[in-house]
Amino acid sequence: MEGIEHRSVNVNGINMHIAEKGQGPVILFIHGFPELWYSWRHQIIALASQGYRAVAPDLRGYGDTDAPPSITSYTCFHVVGDLIALLDAVAPDQDKVFVVGHDWGALIAWYLCLFRPDRVKALVNMSVVLSPRNPKRKPLVSLRAIYGNDYYMCRFQEPGEIEAEFAQLGTATVLKEFLTYRNPGPLFLPKGKGFGHPPGAPIVLPSWLSEEDINYYASKFEKAGFTGGVNYYRDLDLNWELTAPWTGAQIKVPVKFIVGDLDLTYNSLGTKDYIHKGGFKRDVPLLEEVIVLEDVGHFIHEEKPDEINKHIYDFFQKF
Repeated sequence: MEGIEHRSVNVNGINMHIAEKGQGPVILFIHGFPELWYSWRHQIIALASQGYRAVAPDLRGYGDTDAPPSITSYTCFHVVGDLIALLDAVAPDQDKVFVVGHDWGALIAWYLCLFRPDRVKALVNMSVVLSPRNPKRKPLVSLRAIYGNDYYMCRFQEPGEIEAEFAQLGTATVLKEFLTYRNPGPLFLPKGKGFGHPPGAPIVLPSWLSEEDINYYASKFEKAGFTGGVNYYRDLDLNWELTAPWTGAQIKVPVKFIVGDLDLTYNSLGTKDYIHKGGFKRDVPLLEEVIVLEDVGHFIHEEKPDEINKHIYDFFQKF
């Protein structure tokens, strides 16, 4: 991680930890769950060496960034507000920046482009497609109807419950379970059954994820806990209520979208049809390219860093 600099920036009423490297046009990297700035380590180094300034924060509730206690402090407006304030602080001379998102970071990137397209030059988003707001039905009602109460997003809703189960499993084990998940099917977490493996069953790490990586993640999640990250899921219905004015709005930013064919998000209900049958392009008219990587799971930028770095570089070079 040589040459990556770390500092804390006061944004939107919280202290936000950022990692940065390089000089030039800014690329803002937005991580997902359960991740940190560290998830972008390969991209930070590669893109900084190619003439960009990589900036990767720990989002609110994660790592070394403050974690406000209230569940309702994790809406899309809070998080996008943090990022706009961050850009004002670190790149006051750049009207627009490049953005790269993954998982929840992708969702936040969609919101960023929806609320403040004037600040985004182009977006490379990974794993999570735009989810157009359905004015007739709240997200959790839909998720429960489709997947039932054991679906992980539904299990995350009760404050303190999943945190207690994660504490029993152990931080490192929970992180290994999430980061090594390669089942294209939905993730279920039945009460008291963890991830369905017997207690103490060894989890074999893939070649792209080392014990050292797990130890870094675990050291931060041990300190900050999982509550901040899980609170994003607890605000799904609140986000739905707050974003009513944007019902039917399009994303008016140039976009490249990348997903692995084993990603649970790509294989969730309706996603493939949405991507490949015109819905995605209708809602994101400046969608230039969709890349589906074969035999790749959810944590695509860690599993295939060289390919992802090239995709990011090639796309942003157009602007």
